[in-house]
Amino acid sequence: MSTPEHGPTTTRPDIGRASAAVLAVFVLNGFNFATWASRLPAIRDGLDFSPEQMGLLLLVGAVGSLVALPLSGMVVQRLGARRTVLGFAILNGTGLTVAALGVAAGQVAVVVVGMVLYGVGTGVWDAAMNLEGAAVEQRLGRTVMPRYHAGFSFGTVGAAGVSAVAAWLHVPVAVHVPVAVTASVVVVAFAVRAFLPDDQDHPHAAEESAPRGARAAFGAWLEPRTLLIGLVVLAAALTEGSANDWVSLAVVDGFDTGHALGAMAFGVFVAAMTGMRWFGTALLDRYGRVAVLRLCAVLAIVGLLLFGLAGPLWLALVGVVAWGAGAALGFPVGMSAASDDPLRAAARVSVVSTIGYSAFLAGPPLLGLLAQHVGYRHALLVILVPIVLGLLVVNAAAPLPRPAAAGATTPGGAAAAPDDEKGTGRTPAGTGGPDGAV
Repeated sequence: MSTPEHGPTTTRPDIGRASAAVLAVFVLNGFNFATWASRLPAIRDGLDFSPEQMGLLLLVGAVGSLVALPLSGMVVQRLGARRTVLGFAILNGTGLTVAALGVAAGQVAVVVVGMVLYGVGTGVWDAAMNLEGAAVEQRLGRTVMPRYHAGFSFGTVGAAGVSAVAAWLHVPVAVHVPVAVTASVVVVAFAVRAFLPDDQDHPHAAEESAPRGARAAFGAWLEPRTLLIGLVVLAAALTEGSANDWVSLAVVDGFDTGHALGAMAFGVFVAAMTGMRWFGTALLDRYGRVAVLRLCAVLAIVGLLLFGLAGPLWLALVGVVAWGAGAALGFPVGMSAASDDPLRAAARVSVVSTIGYSAFLAGPPLLGLLAQHVGYRHALLVILVPIVLGLLVVNAAAPLPRPAAAGATTPGGAAAAPDDEKGTGRTPAGTGGPDGAV
């Protein structure tokens, strides 16, 4: 593997520390999200909001993220992943703090401002940490991105536990949320110090041939492969988001059970998805992206059919397990696929992220409207349509041929041979297996 011309060569221990740092910022991103989300009942009571008003409040944050995501690639190119993650983690925490103080003061306008700041901070932080994760994954030479996304789930579980204790102790939202997110941002500040140096994240970004700025950001929206990867991620996001929002209600209403069983069904889904993200990396390295994404699509289809059509509850819960496993890998693998070419990774990840997160924004209300007519369980079957579409274009996620500088080069600059389709299709830094990796 040729040595990048910009900055020192990254050693295997450095890559291991960078991988642990990326996992940490994913965990903390999930922690901040769930710190706010798990206190929504108290937030609703503090503002005396109706369900419709709460939905609009959450929509404000989602719109903030969607507005910021298309520009996130330009931000990362200008600031680098390290400064971008830290800067927008601070914005994320500031937004949640402002919103929490607005709840305490009963000032809806202050809460809305806080949610906009939170949404912008979340969107750019998310894109930047995915870019850093893809850069680390390329140097490790094996698949780790799904484990980073599993880290987000671990963060949500941890925050939910802290929030449960805070609620039990009657800690006000205006105290709990600022303290929790401030502590999180402090840890982010330490974690990003172990990121790859910015000139190692994308070692060819300084080349004149590398598209930059608005031309790169908007040009990526015209690339067929990037848009097809976006469709794969869109299907995965709808598959995951529909369960996050509706599976517990679908169990309660569809099977006439109590709230505890509904919550258990949601827990089963999250556990299946997190487990697949953590352990599915071995499948990706052994069989490749395309084969594993096809498997995930089939699992999601079978799971949704069982959940939507099965008679007994136990069989529907088997479907939830398959549904969760099927939803697990499309989003993280799509981020890796969008980052295959380091020269254009920032712009492409911003496009794919925008497409994927639009599903989290549009999917829940549309499914809710449909559920008013056919019920929650049958409404969820409509997710089969994007899953099948994603399955039809899944070949777009196959690894690109390895760039010349990422593999062996000739004195004349000839590119290395293309990668096969197994694993990440990348060459690890140095020889032998990576040390200390996630």
